[in-house]
Amino acid sequence: MTIDFDKVLKEQKFPQWNQTPQEVLQLANELAAKERNLFDTIASVEDPTVENVLNPFTTFFNEADFPRNQISFYQHVSTDKALRDASTQAEQILDQSSIEQWSRADVYSVLKSLKEKNPDLDPESERYLNKTVLEFERNGLALPEEKRERVKKLQVELSDLKVKFNKNLGEDTGCVLFSKTELEGVPEVIVKQYEEVEKDGETKLKVTFKYPDIIPLFQHASNGETRKTANIAFGNRCPENEALLTEIIKLRFQIAKELGYDTFADFALEVKMAKTKDTVLTFLNDLRAKLTPVAESELQVLKELKLKDLKSRNLHSEGDFYSWDFGYYNERLLEEKYQVDSLKISEYFPLQSTIKKMLGFYETIMDVKFVKLDPKPTEVWHEDVEMYAVFKNIKFGTLEYVGVIYFDLHPREGKYGHAANFGIGPGYLNFDGTRKNPETILVCNFTKPTKARPSLLKHSEVVTFFHELGHGIHNMLSQTKYAKFHGTNVERDFVEAPSQMLEYWVWSKNELKSLSSHYETGEPISDDLIDQLIKTKHVNTGLSNLRQLFFGLFDMSVHTIDSQDKIEKLDLFSTWNTLRREVTLLPDGNNPTKGYCAFGHIAGGYESGYYGYLYSLVFAADIYYSLFKSDPMNTENGIRYRDIILKRGGTREIMDNLVEVLGRKPTSEAFLAEIFGEKSHL
Repeated sequence: MTIDFDKVLKEQKFPQWNQTPQEVLQLANELAAKERNLFDTIASVEDPTVENVLNPFTTFFNEADFPRNQISFYQHVSTDKALRDASTQAEQILDQSSIEQWSRADVYSVLKSLKEKNPDLDPESERYLNKTVLEFERNGLALPEEKRERVKKLQVELSDLKVKFNKNLGEDTGCVLFSKTELEGVPEVIVKQYEEVEKDGETKLKVTFKYPDIIPLFQHASNGETRKTANIAFGNRCPENEALLTEIIKLRFQIAKELGYDTFADFALEVKMAKTKDTVLTFLNDLRAKLTPVAESELQVLKELKLKDLKSRNLHSEGDFYSWDFGYYNERLLEEKYQVDSLKISEYFPLQSTIKKMLGFYETIMDVKFVKLDPKPTEVWHEDVEMYAVFKNIKFGTLEYVGVIYFDLHPREGKYGHAANFGIGPGYLNFDGTRKNPETILVCNFTKPTKARPSLLKHSEVVTFFHELGHGIHNMLSQTKYAKFHGTNVERDFVEAPSQMLEYWVWSKNELKSLSSHYETGEPISDDLIDQLIKTKHVNTGLSNLRQLFFGLFDMSVHTIDSQDKIEKLDLFSTWNTLRREVTLLPDGNNPTKGYCAFGHIAGGYESGYYGYLYSLVFAADIYYSLFKSDPMNTENGIRYRDIILKRGGTREIMDNLVEVLGRKPTSEAFLAEIFGEKSHL
């Protein structure tokens, strides 16, 4: 069967990305005014019905999501500082408007009255109404007026601080300067990408804090002092965020207390899968107890490797193994014991070839098709951006256009510095039965291609790409009635599971081989190299996961403060450094840092939720082991997973979906077997 994708695409109208700073601010004010008008209208309703309250309410929030997200997104990717600033200001305008409107007792009263009438609704609409009323109540609407006003005031302050924190982080231009000699061991291909600058009459190389610059230094610089200097500088970036984060955490405490909760964690976890702080802390502490002995054994191996290395170079033993040593000696361990050279392996994963093959995996597993587009200049925000249309149900001949996904993959000044998926335009069902298709964006920071060679992905970057694409696919393949439940709009401590599950494909031999293609010869990676690489999956799993545990425990520590006296004594510096030393097992040589100043997750999105990265691994492992481990490219199971987990988004309780797709309640058996590798049965 021949499918005419072009014919379908000609019918599509793609978003425009050519707004000026003035237009961004104008649109923000227009959206705020429309929201205010909607709430005024609903507040005036005396006899609430689905037709005069719920339908206009859902329609507005369906239609407002894309423009709202688009104008807020420019701050993360635009090369124009004026546009980034306008985007930040627009987000503040929209946030303050939402806080104002979602604090209105008159609107809450109407929606609550409608809920109490128990109207005849389909399950998703009933869930929408219930969640909306709950959202008002979590904003304090069930409280006396005086308390409501205090909560609203605190939320406005909190919103402004979060925006400022993320703006500082996104626009960070920090760097550290080294001579070429100090960068001994860093591969020449990496050194060449560092900018030369003059400092005190000497030529230095500028190592920015962007991942393609700083990570290779940690992995390859043989000079311990260089790694130490870079580690301390990297750990102290964005110092202006310290006061902001301190105030953010104090405001959260006050909001939680006003709402009647013991701690902010109690408030935040109420709507997550874990439900209580005791569940989270028990999970983290049990995992820490299991991981610590494993990590101690791993650390001993690394200490011996460091001792041997320093002795071979006639350098004095330092007597300890520091936090800035891990990346370097982990890399040496992979090279010496497993013959795995990350740069050599990267030659088999040129970016464009890998993208094509990667998308092919998703096409097979989930019966979808990606068609690369040639966007007009106004249809992307930067010339580097790639754009793909997505279709599904190819195999069954019922072709369905799904939406569009964008890839923005290389670092530049002012751009978001990590890897993330932005679900910019959720899909939803229009009242006429037509569907608004979603738009989603992958923002990453992979090395730019040069004239001499293409962008090459280290295996860890292939894992990262697969992970973020997992979020993108979740947003693409979701089909919900309302934008509110679309795609990744699920419980926060499950949201990572679909992406984590898909990471397994890049540790599977046959799949890894078919994904590879040497950038010069086109040859796939050798069986020997794949076998050695796969053996490294659980190398230093104890130490790596203790680092994740540290982030989760720090997050819970500052958000489980339960008294005014304790919150007034909040000391992020002490809490961060004490926990880091105790949990990670890696000393800092009395060089404490302020890494929390760059902990973007805790500033907004994963507060009292960072544990979710580990918690969701339980579900990811169970799904993979149950549906895919024996046959990773099984289309039948892929479609089953697609239509039960991804398609439904947040329209049902996630646990119900898990029980349906697994045929039972999830267990931690696969997770424990996976996270500890061969050590799991000890």
